[in-house]
Amino acid sequence: MAKAASQQPSATIVEQSTDQTGDETGVSRDEAFEVLSNRRRRYTLHYLVRNGETATLGDVAEQVAAWENDKAVSGITSSERKTVYTSLQQFHLPKLDEKDVVSFDERAGEIALTDRARDLDIYLEVVDRYDIPWSFYYLGATLLGITLVSLSWLGIGPFATVPADGWTVFLLGVFLVSSLSHVFISRRMRLGSDEKPPEVIETDA
Repeated sequence: MAKAASQQPSATIVEQSTDQTGDETGVSRDEAFEVLSNRRRRYTLHYLVRNGETATLGDVAEQVAAWENDKAVSGITSSERKTVYTSLQQFHLPKLDEKDVVSFDERAGEIALTDRARDLDIYLEVVDRYDIPWSFYYLGATLLGITLVSLSWLGIGPFATVPADGWTVFLLGVFLVSSLSHVFISRRMRLGSDEKPPEVIETDA
């Protein structure tokens, strides 16, 4: 079964918002992929969503550095903080500001989510190297179900010991459990839904 793993995301799904006239007002798919292709930008957005949509550059840099180095904020070094601070200030926050996803006041060091960013519904599908995406899991389960029911209906081998209706009920149960698991994991993989970003490995730090 597909699961949430601490690896790079295989896909990012973004729901675009449109106004009543059909013109695009939200972030386009291409823009969203560009913005979210970098981990520090994803971590920044995650922090802002979790912390009232506004923050100072210093606070964001400290937390992003802590997530990147798998430490508590109190445990990061000045070098680790400075590296992230400089990167965010000179490149990543101007990029987010350019895309109108955040408003960045470089002089004051203040960051805020924009209305455009609030329209995003972001889900990161993270797939471990030994795992499969949910889409392939559901396809495989469907094909397996068709096979089992068909073999039972045709009276072939041990599959015939269970009536087709029995296999159908069993498969419905499998899909119900799978769907509930998928909903739970999907919610955890949304930026801002949990304390740590989806790609951070849980530790004792």
